[in-house]
Amino acid sequence: MRRPNHSGSRRRSSALISSQQDGPPSQAPPFLDGSGEKKSAPTNAGGYVNSHETRLPIESVEDIVAARQQGRSLANEMGFDGASATMITAAISEVTRNIVDHATRGEIVLSQVKRGDRRGLCMVARDHGPGIADIERAMQFGYSTRRGLGVGLPGAKRLMDEFAVESKVGNGTTVTMTKWLD
Repeated sequence: MRRPNHSGSRRRSSALISSQQDGPPSQAPPFLDGSGEKKSAPTNAGGYVNSHETRLPIESVEDIVAARQQGRSLANEMGFDGASATMITAAISEVTRNIVDHATRGEIVLSQVKRGDRRGLCMVARDHGPGIADIERAMQFGYSTRRGLGVGLPGAKRLMDEFAVESKVGNGTTVTMTKWLD
């Protein structure tokens, strides 16, 4: 059973699922130049105030490991408990594995976020790969386009407090996930 948040109501996982077949790609920031440069200037996005943003290129298994380590480190620094840090690490692993397996390259952006008095960790994984033609099907446990178990995206969603997938066939996919501190 989940613990209530500060207002006493139960946390809910919200999901936005958007698949575009035509039109411009989602308003995602451009890919980084490969430096993995840290940014500290706050930005506003979706009601969040973002700070301490870290961008990591994802092109290989080694990049997946680095993203997992960076996510765990940031979660620990922010005060997440061990179980929550493990959930964050697992979700990062799932979405970055999808980048390597399906798009060959992309990035993950890790940001400390605030919404009112709440603090959390927002993770945005994006690629310019083939996109997902049927997001609803991809979000079903057991569905896989490869030989996997089919728990990647639905598993990541289950671990997070907020989860959104946007994809345009031929232009790529963006997965946005947030885990809030209790």
